[in-house]
Amino acid sequence: MIPGEFDYVVAGSVDEAIGLLAEGGADAKLLAGGHSLLPLMKLRFAHPSLLVDIGRISELRGVDTGDDSFRIGAATRHADLQVRDDMGLIATAAKQIADQQVRNRGTIGGSLANGDSAADLPGVLLALEGSVTVRSRDGERVIEAQDMFQGYLSTAVMPGEVITEVRIPALTGYGYGYEKFNRRSEDWAMVGVSALVKASGGVCEDVRIGLTHMASTPLRASAAEDALRGKPLDAENIAAAAQLAAEGTSPLGDLNASPEYKRHLAQVLTKRALTTASAA
Repeated sequence: MIPGEFDYVVAGSVDEAIGLLAEGGADAKLLAGGHSLLPLMKLRFAHPSLLVDIGRISELRGVDTGDDSFRIGAATRHADLQVRDDMGLIATAAKQIADQQVRNRGTIGGSLANGDSAADLPGVLLALEGSVTVRSRDGERVIEAQDMFQGYLSTAVMPGEVITEVRIPALTGYGYGYEKFNRRSEDWAMVGVSALVKASGGVCEDVRIGLTHMASTPLRASAAEDALRGKPLDAENIAAAAQLAAEGTSPLGDLNASPEYKRHLAQVLTKRALTTASAA
């Protein structure tokens, strides 16, 4: 398919991109890696009149390491994250995004702005309790992960706003695990699970579990977290907590799996991710 006609401008700075978005109005869209927007345009599901390319803005790329957090530029590519083993869970998830060609072009800001519940990084950000910083003509604001994803392909990023950075806590002392199941390695996940576990004396001091593709937005498996927190991290308690992973979810059936099968996958993958995180 061939997309409709559109204008294309390369922005040299964030401020220039913000100005171009304002001038272009509701039909102007940002372009970073393009792996979400361009397929929609080719299928004529999206009809932007103006594409503002922010992929070459240097201030939007790279990772800065602080004492207790990481600052990730919004245009940082998945390939740059997958080699950062010091970043733990997000690096592990980045290695499993689609294939290397996609990881070489796709960006963290683009993935989060698209808000697809089947994508890897939204659920990871939710489990990490990170945040997204956006900038517009009205100034800068921070969106916490729990407020970011509002519906299917819908986020708290407003028209005219540009995601500039993503912040995640270092979470020193936490083990982590990431599991997902798909038909082929480059496919979207039928279900994905992010797990973070902090142990003290063999007892679960804290646990965070993010679910991918179990509703129209990424979710936290709160019932499973509550069941494991404060308990010894043995196989029996991990298995019991994992059985609660699908509580409160509403997965949609599709060509790959029924809702019942996805709930089963959530339980199985949560057990695996928690086991890995507990052993770290």
